[in-house]
Amino acid sequence: MIQHRTATVDGQELFYREAGPAGAPAIVLLHGYPTSSFMFRNLIPLLAGRYRVIAPDHLGFGHSAAPSADEFDYTFDALADLTSGLLDQLGLDRYAVYVQDYGAPIAWRLALKHPDRISAIVTQNGNGYEEGFVDSFWAGLWAYGANPGPDTEPAVRTALSYDAIRWQYLHGVPDPSLVSPDTWVHDYALVSRPGNDEIQLALFRDYQNNRPLYPRLHEFLRTHDVPVLAVWGRGDEIFGPAGAEAFARDAKDAEVHLIDGGHFLLESHLDVVAGYLRGFLGRVLK
Repeated sequence: MIQHRTATVDGQELFYREAGPAGAPAIVLLHGYPTSSFMFRNLIPLLAGRYRVIAPDHLGFGHSAAPSADEFDYTFDALADLTSGLLDQLGLDRYAVYVQDYGAPIAWRLALKHPDRISAIVTQNGNGYEEGFVDSFWAGLWAYGANPGPDTEPAVRTALSYDAIRWQYLHGVPDPSLVSPDTWVHDYALVSRPGNDEIQLALFRDYQNNRPLYPRLHEFLRTHDVPVLAVWGRGDEIFGPAGAEAFARDAKDAEVHLIDGGHFLLESHLDVVAGYLRGFLGRVLK
C-alpha cells in the first residue's frame, strides 16, 4: 500500500509517497523534469515488498509547494538541501538512490554531503559525466545558462510546451502505444500552473552548475565502492548511452544495461527495469 504524505522542511511543504516496511533497507526515488513522483507510481509496488520506498516531489513539482521564483531561489543546491532535510526528518541515515534526469544532480549532492549514507546508486537516464549530453538538445540550454535574456530564452521556453513534453515521453520508444498519454497530460498541466514557467526557467539557468560537481562525484565513486547500476534507454536523445557507460570508468564493477527505449524508460519497459533493479538491490543491500 502506498501512503501519500507531506512534511514541512525549512518552511516548505514537500509531498512524498511512501511504501514498504519501516525497518527494511531504504531506497529513495528522485524524479526528473518535467514530472514528479508520479513517474514511480507503477515501480513503487514492485519494490515495497522488500524495501522502504520514499519518493518525494521536488519543490515546484507535483504536489509539493511551489512558491514563486521571486519568493524562493530555485537551484539544485536548494532542492538537494530540502531533500536532505526531508530524509533527516524520516530518520534515513542509510539508503539507496534511484535517480532520473533532475534527480541525478540532487542525489550527487546528497552523496557528497553525506557519503556514508549512500548504500547503492541506480541511475536511469540520470547523467553524471560530460559524456551523454546530446548536443542537439543541450546547446540551447547551455547558451541560455551562459547568457540569459531575450535572445536565448525563447529556445528553452519551448521545453515547457505540450509538444515538447509529449516528445520527452515518446522519442526513442519503438512502440509508442506502450506510453500512456496520462503522463504528458499530467506533467503539462502542472508545468502550466501560473508562475511555474519562471520556476522551470530558473532551474534551466542553474543546470550548468551541476557539471562542476562531476569530478567530485567520480572521486566519490572511486573511493567509496558504492555499487552502481546504470539502466538506460539507448534511444534517449537527451542523455545518450555514453552517459551510462561512463559510470563503469569510476564505479567498481558497475552494472550497465542499455535498453531499447527512451528517456522515461519506466513507461515502456517497467518490467525490464524492475527486474534489473530487484536483482541488483537483492545482491548489494543486505
